[in-house]
Amino acid sequence: MRHRVLIADDEEDARIGLASLVSTWGYEVAEAVDGQDALERASTFHPSVVIADVMMPKVDGLAILKPLADLEPAAAVILLTGRASVEDAVSAMKDGAYDYLTKPVDPKRLGVLLEKVVERVEVLREVTLLRRQLRESRGFGPLLGISPSMQEVYQFIELAAASSAPVFVTGETGTGKELVARTIHQMSARAKGPFVAVNCSAIPETLLESELFGHERGAFTGALERRAGYFELADAGTIFLDEITEMSPALQAKYLRVLQDGVIRRIGAKTELSVDVRLVAATNRDAAQAVQDKALREDLFYRINVLSISLPPLRRRTGDIPLLVETFITEFNAKYDRQVRAADDAAMAQLREHGWPGNVRELRNVIERAVVLPVGTTLEKGERELIEKTLASVNNNKTRAAAILGTTPKTLHNKARRWRSEAAQMAEH
Repeated sequence: MRHRVLIADDEEDARIGLASLVSTWGYEVAEAVDGQDALERASTFHPSVVIADVMMPKVDGLAILKPLADLEPAAAVILLTGRASVEDAVSAMKDGAYDYLTKPVDPKRLGVLLEKVVERVEVLREVTLLRRQLRESRGFGPLLGISPSMQEVYQFIELAAASSAPVFVTGETGTGKELVARTIHQMSARAKGPFVAVNCSAIPETLLESELFGHERGAFTGALERRAGYFELADAGTIFLDEITEMSPALQAKYLRVLQDGVIRRIGAKTELSVDVRLVAATNRDAAQAVQDKALREDLFYRINVLSISLPPLRRRTGDIPLLVETFITEFNAKYDRQVRAADDAAMAQLREHGWPGNVRELRNVIERAVVLPVGTTLEKGERELIEKTLASVNNNKTRAAAILGTTPKTLHNKARRWRSEAAQMAEH
């Protein structure tokens, strides 16, 4: 698809010369002789970019910003200005202009700027399409659920995606914090950039600084070559730091420096590097309590808590469980070539009643195991068979079995007690 560029300038020679230049770069070009003409042409030409001189008769370049935004919301405006009106042009950027160039126009700078604008327009179009698809679905990107609490989460995600501010995601283990971060990234203007997810609790403290910030050759024993850290790898994209409270206070201070100044220093390096990274942090702890316990620096907390998203545990949105179960059954039927139709009423009732300490992740694991095992049986029976086999393999050690099954010893104990009760009731009858 050829992007369309509308050039508005009352100086004929300048307008024609600019149109000829932009055409040679492969853009489809239209011309307008003043601001009013530009608005009329835009309504039928539908440009991706409008290059407009600030000083024009009738309607000038500044005056077209708001009506053009109503006509073509995705169009970006580049203003052309003389030296005397640079401050006005910069001020106009707050009203919607994308950027400005001084006359005479530097062709090289214009070419680079047009490439950036076109990339931005493409991302915005993709995001608009994604939002439309999400509104028509039963969730929001990879997140599933139609409960009021999840609808509130989706609204916060949209707000976060439209901003470049840091985001702080809180929620119990298994609620989908990384999915939230990915969705924010996919809906943002950084969608074409990298998304780097880091679980701080899974990396030893002695290695975490090197993993995040990188190191120079010879910086420490075993550093045989220069290595880029996760912040460098996420440049022009988004980095997601899960379980941020597992960072030491000293490392949190370095993270704060990235937030404040946008610079990092590899271990062993003498100079700093600038990075352009959107930061999303998360924890499964109560943030205020973590600050009180000194697990989270207070200054870092206030810096990352600009936009906060709290994910509800599954036990507080049990109305979403049927949708989740249906989705997971479909997924694992395809993955394992099974024909499980659905969870029966009894199994669904038990799924709703369960406390789900592992949240959606635990439910997903339960459905996966159940689909793998029950060929011609119910999910409840398949889960029971798997639990009993796992317990038998570890000499009935519920702690070890729970670790293998991705649940808790208490959950296994409760299930075993219920099954014994059901067996006793059947024996009585």
